[in-house]
Amino acid sequence: MEATIRKALGDPLFRRIGAIADRRGVQAYAIGGYVRDTFLLRPCTDIDIVVVGGGTGGGIAVAEELGREVRSRVNVFRNFGTAMLRVGEWEVEFVGARRESYRADSRKPIVEDGTMEDDQRRRDFTINAMAFGLNGDNFGELVDPFGGMEDMEAQLIRTPLDPDTTFSDDPLRMVRAIRFATQLDFRIEPETFAAIRRNRERIGIISRERIATEVEKIMRSPRPSKGWRLFDESGLLELIFPQLARLKGVETVRGRGHKDNFLHTLKVLDNIVPRTDHLWLRWAALLHDIGKPRTKAWDDRAGWTFHGHEVVGSKMIPAIFREQKLPMDERMKYVQKLVSLHLRPIILSEDEVTDSAVRRLLFEAGDDIDELMTLCEADITSGNDAKVRRYLANFALVRRKLKEIEEKDHIRNFQPPITGEIIMETYGLPPCRAVGVIKEGIKNAILDGEIPNDYEAAYALMERLAAAEGLAPCRRDEQ
Repeated sequence: MEATIRKALGDPLFRRIGAIADRRGVQAYAIGGYVRDTFLLRPCTDIDIVVVGGGTGGGIAVAEELGREVRSRVNVFRNFGTAMLRVGEWEVEFVGARRESYRADSRKPIVEDGTMEDDQRRRDFTINAMAFGLNGDNFGELVDPFGGMEDMEAQLIRTPLDPDTTFSDDPLRMVRAIRFATQLDFRIEPETFAAIRRNRERIGIISRERIATEVEKIMRSPRPSKGWRLFDESGLLELIFPQLARLKGVETVRGRGHKDNFLHTLKVLDNIVPRTDHLWLRWAALLHDIGKPRTKAWDDRAGWTFHGHEVVGSKMIPAIFREQKLPMDERMKYVQKLVSLHLRPIILSEDEVTDSAVRRLLFEAGDDIDELMTLCEADITSGNDAKVRRYLANFALVRRKLKEIEEKDHIRNFQPPITGEIIMETYGLPPCRAVGVIKEGIKNAILDGEIPNDYEAAYALMERLAAAEGLAPCRRDEQ
């Protein structure tokens, strides 16, 4: 352990902070995530420093002196008693040691000066309450009053104090417990988890933006399904993501049941993780079947059906993103597009792979075609190995066909060579139905392989379609 701590505090920055603290007659400790990640051998360049003594502004004073020494700009947040600066690769935040108390209707604490133990007691989990001394007389000493090292060795998430108090005071900590358990692949200590269940309704006082920050970290983790399972088991899922909760369960009629779409969704999400670190592709995996509860129906011949769930699901995406405080921009449209198209390659793989169908898929998916195929391959979760192999072999055929058609016809993101402006200028038309009919006819002819994707062929077809509409080209003097 001593060698690990020496390595963690090997940068001269830590001695410099300790020397400033000694000159000012205060104590300084590195605390929280940097200490935790030292023992977990995880990279970390964010350092939290607690300063004991000098009041709530003690941390700011040490930060300002450090800033003068290293000639770095210090950002001071006096309302919060914190200061931040960058030193080389490090981002360092200073705060004075504090004691916190909470009102029942708010997660914003009442802050007072405190001791080092007061400050550690207010931390969310034991593994985040450990500290390294930085003064000359205690440099490199581990301060761990709540057994964080033992919990880390046991891979356990536990609160320093009574978990009901911890979670009632700041309900965001319930979500953070699940986030850390997912990121680190730890267990949540049973009484701590029971307290999450007891206090789950308190999540209502937390802003969606704060929850979204934690959820993003879960979605970026090596096995995000663990976080969503814990949300479900704790009772938080139906409170923070009711649309996902509605995927749960199996209904049976005449002995025939459908698969549990929640468990299937989590399997698809985990399937896609080794193939991509693209956050929004992972979101598409999580939401690809979100329309199934609204489209579920029983058919005496076909059994359970979910006809049109991809269309319904894609229409649900904007409201979900708005509610979850996710970005309402091209990232939302990307997820919406993949949800809308996620059945298309599957249908292609089940039927004969025609050039026309491949062209249309290329046209609609555009540059997202490869990621759409990745999503569809992750969507194969059958327990029948032969069925999985057959589907994946068919997808490989679809991928080859996509490559061949793209190389031959250049359909991806194509715009028909005859535009509406050309049609209107040629026939002296304002925007009208006939222009749309001719444009659509040219586009479909190219996608169906009836004409090549070039100007001459498209112009000749425009003339035929215009004649069928009773249109004649304008004379030069009319243009």
